[in-house]
Amino acid sequence: RDLMRSIDGRAVKAFGLRGLQLMENAGRGVADVVLKELKANPANCNRVAVVAGKGSNGGDGFVCARHLQNKGIPVTVFSLAKLDELSGDAAINAAVWLKSGNEFLTILGNKNLRKHVLALRHSSIIIDALLGTGISSPVKGIYADVIATINKLGKKVISIDMPSGIDATTGKVLGCAVKADITATMAMPKLGLFSFPGYFYAGRVEVIDIGVPRSVIDDASIRWNITTGPDVSAILKPRAVESHKGSCGHLFVLAGSPGKTGAAYMCATAAMRSGAGLVTIGLPESLNDIMEVKTTEVMTLSLPESVDSKLCKASIEYIISEMEGKSAMLIGPGLGASDAMYDVVREVILSASAPLVIDADGLNALKGRFDALKKAKAGVVLTPHPGEAGRLLGVSAKAVQDDRVGSAEKLSKLTGAVVLLKGALTVIAAPDGRVYINPTGNAGLASAGTGDVLSGMVAGLIAQGYGLTASAVVAAYVHGAAADRLKQEAGEVGMMATDLLAVIPRVLNSLTGTAL
Repeated sequence: RDLMRSIDGRAVKAFGLRGLQLMENAGRGVADVVLKELKANPANCNRVAVVAGKGSNGGDGFVCARHLQNKGIPVTVFSLAKLDELSGDAAINAAVWLKSGNEFLTILGNKNLRKHVLALRHSSIIIDALLGTGISSPVKGIYADVIATINKLGKKVISIDMPSGIDATTGKVLGCAVKADITATMAMPKLGLFSFPGYFYAGRVEVIDIGVPRSVIDDASIRWNITTGPDVSAILKPRAVESHKGSCGHLFVLAGSPGKTGAAYMCATAAMRSGAGLVTIGLPESLNDIMEVKTTEVMTLSLPESVDSKLCKASIEYIISEMEGKSAMLIGPGLGASDAMYDVVREVILSASAPLVIDADGLNALKGRFDALKKAKAGVVLTPHPGEAGRLLGVSAKAVQDDRVGSAEKLSKLTGAVVLLKGALTVIAAPDGRVYINPTGNAGLASAGTGDVLSGMVAGLIAQGYGLTASAVVAAYVHGAAADRLKQEAGEVGMMATDLLAVIPRVLNSLTGTAL
């Protein structure tokens, strides 16, 4: 919310753009979105209703109505304010609408609302121009009643900038909110559109170019980013012709315990499917024979174990020796919990000269103990799910989910690590303050092992020489995109982590332009 005010302010002050011009561009852009929807459903083109509030969002609605009418679309405008209650650019555009020979119907209370419900019901599309990004307190009164009515009607709804009632920064519902089918947002995506529950209310998000100079939008002070396919393609590099397995990185994985050898297999295989040239799994010696059968391309290393077949203090010397010459490390998937696990994880962190990814039980071992992370010689990526993040932060998983971006940022700040917070709309928070939200993926990923695959992908990319933040961003995007391809082929239910493994290279190669 404050960011968009700043962007609009800079566009006006530094570049001489007028607020009226930006509003004109915004309304025209929304009209284009509406026209596209009407063209896609010509049989359902009766009338468009614009429901306008008294602020700038309502002004955008008046402009949209004018452009639709100019294209021959019947439009009815409902205003929650009289003309003399409007101000600034919104008042100017309302006056233009009236001077063009039109009228608007006022909804000032429930009596007006009941009177106009029939007209709303006979519209094929409702444009929500009530509140936009300016709201910061719960919706009350006639605005809440109008929102409830819009939601009950079951019409296609297009919201301008934000679904009214959704906080533009946090995505929280402020009392009540419009459930939109499409949100036409101005200049750049808002954080609240890609945070829950805002994401649920936004529908499809379309970004409208309102003429804000690119230099303003690309300003380094804007820390939040929504990852796109072109972003990922710009990071990835095609394989050099003279590449060999040694030049593509060697990842050392510490994973697995009784009953959890699958985690070790999945993360290691995902690393290879992500392009790592060599992968070695270090695991308790009694599990080595099992893993030798399970893996083919992945190498194994048997390590001294405890009486319950887990890594222990006796493993540390051998682990440190094997770390020599590796280009990246991953520790945690399926390791299991034990009193000695913290000692193992701590020594790995302090001894590692190559970047390190810590996942699952490696994270659980660090609960409340970040000293080793702060002393790490190499860069670290943490890949928690909400429960693990909550344990590290000393809060509940629900608290993490209620503020996913804030939680990831806090954990990154506390540890100095890149944090990849798993879950729908995966969040990557970097120590330099940058935040990336990943839009790919679906509910099919709610299945055991998909997190192991993701951590393996991050580590595999790092092993090839990609930066820590870049690897997390690419891995999250490709992981979700692989799941989206599987959903198209067979749906979400029954999707398994191992299904992702064969799809990962196809997605990666399509993004580098080397797919067949």
